[in-house]
Amino acid sequence: MRLATLRNGRPDGELVVVSADGARYLSAPGLNLISAIADWDAALPMLGRLSALLETGAGGVLDPARIMAPMPRSWQWLDGSAFATHGELMQIAFNSPPHDTDRPLMYQGVSDRFYGPHDAIPLPSEADGIDFEGEFGVIVDAVPMGVTPEEAAGHIKLLVQINDWSLRAIAPVEMKTGFGWIQAKPPCSMAPFAVTPDELGADWANGRIGADLSVTWNGERFGLVRGDQMSFSFPELIAHAAHSRDLVAGTIIGSGTVSNAEYAARGSACISERRAIEMIADGKPTTSFMHFGDTIRMEAITSTGAKPFGAIDQKVVKAG
Repeated sequence: MRLATLRNGRPDGELVVVSADGARYLSAPGLNLISAIADWDAALPMLGRLSALLETGAGGVLDPARIMAPMPRSWQWLDGSAFATHGELMQIAFNSPPHDTDRPLMYQGVSDRFYGPHDAIPLPSEADGIDFEGEFGVIVDAVPMGVTPEEAAGHIKLLVQINDWSLRAIAPVEMKTGFGWIQAKPPCSMAPFAVTPDELGADWANGRIGADLSVTWNGERFGLVRGDQMSFSFPELIAHAAHSRDLVAGTIIGSGTVSNAEYAARGSACISERRAIEMIADGKPTTSFMHFGDTIRMEAITSTGAKPFGAIDQKVVKAG
């Protein structure tokens, strides 16, 4: 099942169920995604009936201009860094020591706004080192403190695709303070559709998304990276986050930048990785960060050729 949120003048928008081809929709009366997740067992049968109706040809034409992020705001956004190759390359990019821990890495980011898939992204300065980061995420229902990874798997209700915007010139400065990121992490973007795990078929396995993430920068292919090389699965990330707190329904947990050991063949999902690869090969980076007017497109492709999340397709603009 595919879900989307349409603009209706309210912050959380209008929840709709979308046909398998992404062309038609039916409204879920009285619901937005955050309210549906809060009482998922009650909402799911009605959403399922709407999905079945869509497959009979019912529904209105979906207008891409109305699409917001599937969850335009959330109670909590927790982003992991679950791809070992990304961590290793970022240590080179930032000239930082390895992380001496066997625990998942995770930070708490901006959750009061997620940009829609076609929104322009306003940022203050090119000098901040504007970078994209393609990743996947999960949306959970209420998760109790102390949950095990095995138990956590049952709390994953929806899967999403995310662009975690980063300002690389600011990040090292904030990292050194020990207090975490504020300026370096603007709001993220989401692809149009949140999907139930069954939509991915065999590409959802072992708590990981095995689809390819296609990343295109200014019309040129930048990476085609697989999502299943996570050192920690999504259930393990959830259990880590819930060690000392309950997770409220609607919490979104990210995988961190998708990254593959075969980066020479597959490319990357962020510019900083490309720069680190250039440093390894040539002793210095040559790829610049983003400029105002640049475009980025991200789209997940399953092993069957399906594109379950739709595409993030955005332009970076100067704020103000």
